[in-house]
Amino acid sequence: MSQKPLILISNDDGITAPGLRVLVEEMSAIGEVIVVAPDKPQSAMGHAITVTVPLRLTPNKIFGDIKAFECSGTPADCVKLALDKVCDRRPDIMVSGINHGPNYSINVIYSGTMSAAVEAAVDGVQAIGFSLCDYSNDADFSHCRKYVRQIASKILEHPLPYGTLLNVNMPKSDTIKGVRVCRQASAKYAENFDERQDPSGRTYYWMTGKFINLEADDNDTDLWAIDNGYVSVVPTKFDLTSNGVIQHLKQLMHE
Repeated sequence: MSQKPLILISNDDGITAPGLRVLVEEMSAIGEVIVVAPDKPQSAMGHAITVTVPLRLTPNKIFGDIKAFECSGTPADCVKLALDKVCDRRPDIMVSGINHGPNYSINVIYSGTMSAAVEAAVDGVQAIGFSLCDYSNDADFSHCRKYVRQIASKILEHPLPYGTLLNVNMPKSDTIKGVRVCRQASAKYAENFDERQDPSGRTYYWMTGKFINLEADDNDTDLWAIDNGYVSVVPTKFDLTSNGVIQHLKQLMHE
């Protein structure tokens, strides 16, 4: 009998997050699961790694018989430690999430959820980051189950080329029209920092602002897909080279 696929799971919301439990339950149906997740929320940590203090791994029985550890570091730390110290064989796939909130468009560079998946992809492991576009405390992840299992199973059967992973965002609504493969929308945050005073009279700053979609009329982006009731699937690369500009720069540098 062939060996079950080994599935590594992490997130950035912490080991007790409800989205992580959904991911663990769904992945357990298709393979052997190992969980290494942060011991506390690590949202918006990006691809930070810990280099100035020791890292600790603590076994946790939160998922019963499933091998699980909570890590004192960042999401990227979790994956690095899992691949080097926890997994007894190379994972067939690494899945991250399900994040409590969207990671579409520019959010991908801030996301700890996606950075965990990127870290696995850098090491050559198939990887997917899953997010639900709902920040509410009582967010319902139940309608995500079908798509999490479906998409992970597809990638296990048909692996992506090295350097590519998937960024998957799921709408808040449970009336999903289907899955749409699309590109990352061009968007940004228009940020302000409110200047405030603490009770001791010391100044501090609180970031505020709004999210601006620069391509609101384009129907091939992840933002359009989510706004129109689709699960968005964006093939994502960690190579940030702007290849289309190389030749122009070469000419410019030799002028």
